[in-house]
Amino acid sequence: MTSPVKGHWPVFENILCGTMSDRERMGLPEFYINTTLDNEVADAYKKLRTHGITELLDNMRSTTTSLAERIASGNLLALAGDPRIKTFEPDMITLSGGDVKIGLPTDQIESVLTQFSGLGLDINWIAKECPQHHVTLKPYRIARYPITNIEYREFLVATHHPELPSSWPFRRFPQERANHPVYTISPESADAYARWLQESTGRAFRLPTEAEWEFAAAGIEAREFPWGNHFDAQLANTAETGLFDSSAVGVFVGGESPFGVSDMAGNVEEYVADYYAAYPNGQFIDDHLVQIHGQYRVARGGSFARFRDLARTRRRHGHNPRSATYAMGFRLAESL
Repeated sequence: MTSPVKGHWPVFENILCGTMSDRERMGLPEFYINTTLDNEVADAYKKLRTHGITELLDNMRSTTTSLAERIASGNLLALAGDPRIKTFEPDMITLSGGDVKIGLPTDQIESVLTQFSGLGLDINWIAKECPQHHVTLKPYRIARYPITNIEYREFLVATHHPELPSSWPFRRFPQERANHPVYTISPESADAYARWLQESTGRAFRLPTEAEWEFAAAGIEAREFPWGNHFDAQLANTAETGLFDSSAVGVFVGGESPFGVSDMAGNVEEYVADYYAAYPNGQFIDDHLVQIHGQYRVARGGSFARFRDLARTRRRHGHNPRSATYAMGFRLAESL
């Protein structure tokens, strides 16, 4: 693990479930505090506010630009108009599929719990990832970025779909977050978006399966995180980073998956097509998500309000409507 020189690194002794408030769950006091990153981003706005679209794009993509400047550049680009976001021509990456390994070997559960000790994990949450098994995937495409607020707005305007994201203040479109992932929607709305885009373009858009999502994130090497096997708070928008807000897609340069897919760790959690079920020869885990929903849609990747364990490529999660820390979004896949 990268040395926690910057960011937010609380230690939890008890399981992060039950009666904790959302701020307690994020390791924050009940009163307001400024994080180091808050101050750095504020300074970056002053430096970058007169820059044009090309300069902002260059800043976002640069490996030598600071994280704070990339975050500020992405937010300024939201207001200026982000040319990367094209609703009817999303940036898709083609994957060849094949015979791939999915999940965690059962004998590695204790190792994961040890590696991520202090995060209030329940052994059952990790057991859901077991056993490791083989899945044959047909070739497919997956979106480079999760669906953004501006794309979801186009869907709402075109269809009069009734579900508006609760993350939009007073249900008004947040122009300043146009290129951030949309979140706080249901899996049914994610499905509806994919159907609308499919009908609008004639292309076979849909949500990815669990296996497709995990392979796109972990690659042939079955990495622990999209970029490798060690966590780095500068490569993903998780609670450790200290932003506690969504970020423009693609600003965490270096955190891409082996195939170049962005934001597969942190930013917002991503619904997939599958409902939770035990893996082949695995154990069905009757945890709090089952108790809340009965049957629930799986989400992957963690978010800005969750810690690094949920950013693991194998982690299986879902929505808990009792907590605002569940920032649920989605990305597209496409059948070939």
